[in-house]
Amino acid sequence: MARLAQRRVGVCGPSLGGSEGDPGENSSPAAGGQVIGHVLDLGLTEYREACRLQLRAHQARVEDRIGDTLLLTEHLPVYTLGRTARAEHAGEGWTCGALAGIPVHASDRGGSITYHGPGQMVGYPILKLRDYCAGPKAYVAGLEETVIRALAGLGVPAGRRGGMPGVWVSERKIAAVGVRISRGVTRHGFALNVVNDLRPFSAIVPCGLAGYGVTSVAQERGAAADFEQARRAVLRAFQEVFGLALAEARATEVFAHTQAEAADAPCV
Repeated sequence: MARLAQRRVGVCGPSLGGSEGDPGENSSPAAGGQVIGHVLDLGLTEYREACRLQLRAHQARVEDRIGDTLLLTEHLPVYTLGRTARAEHAGEGWTCGALAGIPVHASDRGGSITYHGPGQMVGYPILKLRDYCAGPKAYVAGLEETVIRALAGLGVPAGRRGGMPGVWVSERKIAAVGVRISRGVTRHGFALNVVNDLRPFSAIVPCGLAGYGVTSVAQERGAAADFEQARRAVLRAFQEVFGLALAEARATEVFAHTQAEAADAPCV
């Protein structure tokens, strides 16, 4: 088995100041040189609708009609197939469009198959990548670092496993990361298991990694798990890692600057 890596690597953010593997000392949300962005909580959403909203925000960010934005949501139960998904990862869901009564949707993010459901925190950063990271690998590491720091604040020690994107507690995956970068702007992001039902993962090979389990904040902490506390921890960590000061925004404030026709674009 790959050894769990605890060191920080590839941390993004204009205010961090350290070299790769060293986040530096200047990593608080109050640090100088910050970029001002917005966080928008979409609440509980159907996957395809959230994907359409991502596309609208992405197009607007490409055209500089909105600033950098973090979309947060919980999804209604759904399996999503990333670009590296294979039939053996999804079983009958590969061909029938549903698995155990749960819909299966294709996605243009990286990675294989995963499950989303209520109680799981999903983050979709819409960022101009060049302003934060040297490239996609550093960006993925920055998302992992965000989750690792948030979990540390929640009393859940977590880290990386060599060659396996995502965040792990020993040999159990607690957060998945899958991204898409188009025209220099990011889409998709991370999914952190907080208080969600983990049983749907048993019907698939999560992220295409056979032989590994999944876990959640609730499973690691029991009754102490709290979704709102986890949300605050993730927001703080995201701001630290990426050097962003995020202001809460309403959907009307963000999507008033996006083109409605983008909502009709295909989810993938």
